[in-house]
Amino acid sequence: MAGALARLLFYPTLAYNVVMEKATSRRWFDRVDETVVLGALPFRSITTQLVETENVRGVITMNEEYETKYFCNSAEEWQSAGVEQLRLSTVDLTGVPSLENLCQGVEFTLKHREQGSSVYVHCKAGRSRSATMAAAYLIRLHCCTPEEACQKLASVRPHILVRSAQLEVLMKYYQQVCEQSS
Repeated sequence: MAGALARLLFYPTLAYNVVMEKATSRRWFDRVDETVVLGALPFRSITTQLVETENVRGVITMNEEYETKYFCNSAEEWQSAGVEQLRLSTVDLTGVPSLENLCQGVEFTLKHREQGSSVYVHCKAGRSRSATMAAAYLIRLHCCTPEEACQKLASVRPHILVRSAQLEVLMKYYQQVCEQSS
């Protein structure tokens, strides 16, 4: 049911995101640190900016296939631009990235960090699914709590919205990577 609702609301909410970016101070993407750029659906028109200006060589796509089908680069198009894509499909609106996907996404990001390149972490709006992934990265990097990671993200991208179910998986991630290692 949630997946069907997300599909039904995809285009109206995408249009809303475009309008909000144009009508307010919201930006399409924001740099979190020297590695992570957190943002909304990367339309083909911003590929050059991401690659040349932001040094993006990795993309974590939290969207389902239908969300990126018409407006975004395919894996092959990313590859031809010199960018590696990792798709970790998560349902829009109500979806929570799995613990396994958080681990996979963070490892992907750390690999690019070691190489000195940036990773564009996105969903449709750059607010929930992708913010959860970016928070997991901050937790792993700094061993901060989920709340501290979300506060850091909100200081850079004030319109993030990490819901309670997403905070729960971030707490499990925190316990796995920080509490067990101490």
